[in-house]
Amino acid sequence: MSSTIDSLPPALAKIVQRFQRAAEPKRRYEQLIWYAQKLPAFPESDKVPENKVPGCVSQVYVTAALDDGKVAFQGDSDSQLTKGLVGLLMEGLNGLTPTEIVQLAPDFIQETGLNVSLTPSRANGFYNIFKTMQKKALECKLDISN
Repeated sequence: MSSTIDSLPPALAKIVQRFQRAAEPKRRYEQLIWYAQKLPAFPESDKVPENKVPGCVSQVYVTAALDDGKVAFQGDSDSQLTKGLVGLLMEGLNGLTPTEIVQLAPDFIQETGLNVSLTPSRANGFYNIFKTMQKKALECKLDISN
């Protein structure tokens, strides 16, 4: 189990360990709400179709920009738990290069124990948010190479 954590970027490994310490599902949900509350305000002007995460029951928006070769994500959702998933991913992925983000596998969700706490639609939403963030990171990378 630790080999997966060891292969994660430091910020993401720290998040996984934080969730591993939260033994019961209620604590994990509280952790997600905490991430949701930490998110900075998301500009209404960015709530456009090209920033919407496809395949989510909730309204979820994600943007990405490059800052000194590192990706900076912003995100929002109309659901607190989904917003927490966005916050968790932002904290874990912000500051990585597009290549580092694209090479990550979403299986670290199993390490957090969240996959058993989340409803199937939220677990699917997590995957869709993660994939959208990877796509946006790749778009950032392609923008600088053009």
